[in-house]
Amino acid sequence: MPEDICSLGKWFAAEAALRRPIGAARRAHLLTAVRRTVCLFAVFLGTHAGARGEPGAPDDSRRLARTNLLTYRDKKGGVLPVKSVRDWQKRRTEILRGMREVMGPLPREEKRCPLDVKTEEEADCGDYVRRYLTYASEPGSRVPAYLLIPNSALNKKAKTPGLLCLHQTHRLGQKVVVGLGDSPNDEYAVELARRGYVCLAPAYPLLANYNPDLKALGYQSGTMKAIWDNIRGLDLLESLPFVKRGRFGVIGHSLGGHNAIFTAVFDQRVQVIVSSCGFDSFLDYYRGDPDVWKPEHGWCQTRYMPKLSAYGGRLNDIPFDFHELIGALAPRNVFVSAPLGDANFQ
Repeated sequence: MPEDICSLGKWFAAEAALRRPIGAARRAHLLTAVRRTVCLFAVFLGTHAGARGEPGAPDDSRRLARTNLLTYRDKKGGVLPVKSVRDWQKRRTEILRGMREVMGPLPREEKRCPLDVKTEEEADCGDYVRRYLTYASEPGSRVPAYLLIPNSALNKKAKTPGLLCLHQTHRLGQKVVVGLGDSPNDEYAVELARRGYVCLAPAYPLLANYNPDLKALGYQSGTMKAIWDNIRGLDLLESLPFVKRGRFGVIGHSLGGHNAIFTAVFDQRVQVIVSSCGFDSFLDYYRGDPDVWKPEHGWCQTRYMPKLSAYGGRLNDIPFDFHELIGALAPRNVFVSAPLGDANFQ
């Protein structure tokens, strides 16, 4: 596993400063972070001029430019430049609205039931303990997960940083990141536990041993169910007496890579985000092949975002893209590993 993907400790040390009330210096830092994101991701994801809301598009376009995050829409629908943190928050609100339009709404607080954690198995792995458990993310739904606890966390008074370790699309689901999937290069929860982090690896809906009834639970997408399960996973980490509260990291590969971003956009407690092979622009996905935008293909599967199938042939109209999601993470710490030759994401 690459050293830079796991070297998160110094990032956590810097987070206390980011949690202070926003002042003039931090306002400037936030806008600088957004501007840097615009530059980096315009290069990384491409500019796609001429899309709805892009340069060259009609003035009455509804979709703001995905590659220019420093614009927002006022109450009358006019497009204005971002000049302050308040302006940026208006653009960020529009990004989240676009996510909910496709993913469905984020569950309300009444779904935040007691976690009722039940440990099913426990194994001594030498320098850490591995627990297989389930927790109630909402009434009528229990999430299977692995919790890796370093011995150092159990044996010292100081609290330890907590991480979500989100798995890729794999027949063994969350097992693969905790050393039970016969895939050594994907065992990032093990690597991080050995470095002293408390790691929770929850299952993703409709993969491996986790099959919640999305329709009965009121979800429009597996993506939003996963986001809620992960948010409740953060609640679980916060409930542990040996874990630091309020500042967490999330790491994921492929499916886990974009799942990490989605979760962090909706939960500000996530202060460090690591995404490996997790995304490209929707416009670039499989080079725009129309077949992957049919129902139950690619992003349009029930376990992801089935509403995206309605945008086949008009991908420019999708109301959010990863340019905007990365921007919505500012000013938090983000590491993206996006190698050449990825079979899914360019």
